[in-house]
Amino acid sequence: MPDVPDRAADVAAAVLAHPDIARLDGGPFGTVASYRPGRRRLLGVRIGAGDEPVELAVVVRLGTPLPQLAEELGAVVRGVLGPVPVEVTFSDVVSAPGPAAARPGGDRPDP
Repeated sequence: MPDVPDRAADVAAAVLAHPDIARLDGGPFGTVASYRPGRRRLLGVRIGAGDEPVELAVVVRLGTPLPQLAEELGAVVRGVLGPVPVEVTFSDVVSAPGPAAARPGGDRPDP
């Protein structure tokens, strides 16, 4: 089975493929993140340990009702990881894709 950073990257790619997702976000205080080799973080996806839920924080495009979008994103995550609980934080809603949409997960080094 792939390790957590690989699985988090797979989840990030699948979530970003959803047409209503503009980008991933770190959520409140940047806490929705997975740690990767080289002290890098993948913002927007946190895979919990044990029975903790997978957490997503996303910026969405205006359109789909948020409860419906949360269900769709849960299904996307379960398509990658199997039957897991999923919590979604909608960090912002935008009317059009921004330049940050091309940066999956907002990788950046920790301070």
